[in-house]
Amino acid sequence: MSHVENELSSQPECWERAAHLAEAHGAALPQPGERVAVVGCGTSLFMAQSVAALREQSGQGETDAFAASEFPDGRRYDRVLALTRSGTTTEVLALLAAQRGHARTTAVTADPETPVMSAADDVIVLDFADERSVVQTRFATTGLTLLRAHLGLHDGSVVADARTALAEPLPEGLVGRRQFTFLGRGWTVGLAQEAALKMREAALAWTEAYPAMEYRHGPISISTDTTATWMFGPAPEGLEQQVRDTGAQWVAGELDPLAELVRAQRLAVAVAAARGLDPDRPRHLTRSVILPSA
Repeated sequence: MSHVENELSSQPECWERAAHLAEAHGAALPQPGERVAVVGCGTSLFMAQSVAALREQSGQGETDAFAASEFPDGRRYDRVLALTRSGTTTEVLALLAAQRGHARTTAVTADPETPVMSAADDVIVLDFADERSVVQTRFATTGLTLLRAHLGLHDGSVVADARTALAEPLPEGLVGRRQFTFLGRGWTVGLAQEAALKMREAALAWTEAYPAMEYRHGPISISTDTTATWMFGPAPEGLEQQVRDTGAQWVAGELDPLAELVRAQRLAVAVAAARGLDPDRPRHLTRSVILPSA
């Protein structure tokens, strides 16, 4: 069994631990009414997008999400929240340094022996969710669970759905599809983007992701009897039938959307195996992007 398979299978237990930590670390996390920016790179960016949408939807305050390298100069926030598994990513560390004296900074990381520990004002360490694999699974979803719990949006049903996602077989015929599209709405758009990234990283699969309503505006033209479209959360009215009319396989997101991401992670591993690829050794990727000093 690969590292990534072991790690994605441990997510229910990691989520339970993260939910319990949310209250203990509440003062280090965004407070109601604060203007907040959530930043990350790669997988962490997509989790940041989900967090930002959830926080605004729950009425906690204005929240934006950015790739750390694209943070807008001159824009001011009460708090900048950085998601960084490695604690060493160049763009994240540079942003935290630039925000010192301008905004309170919080980092959520997996490794307490890295520079982010002194770069941020507050640090929450999820070392139990750290990973040996380059491809992120449990750290990303555990960090999102911590923040969902902080917002009062997590309960035991989410963990139960994750266990279901691990136990039930994938939809028949899905692994053999030629192209995959993931769709979301609101906070699940970030999850759809992350599902697509997992497929590209682990399985080198042709994969795209869109807001669900945007799928009709061009991307649906790629749908055929060799493709699949997977919806995270409830679908817009009529979209399922439109996709089925193309001949594509439709996958409905019937579990909590975060648990649906676990199913998509399993799909990435299964497609990699079918193609003779090792999901622990994604092409051209490393655990952290560390750029040379100028």
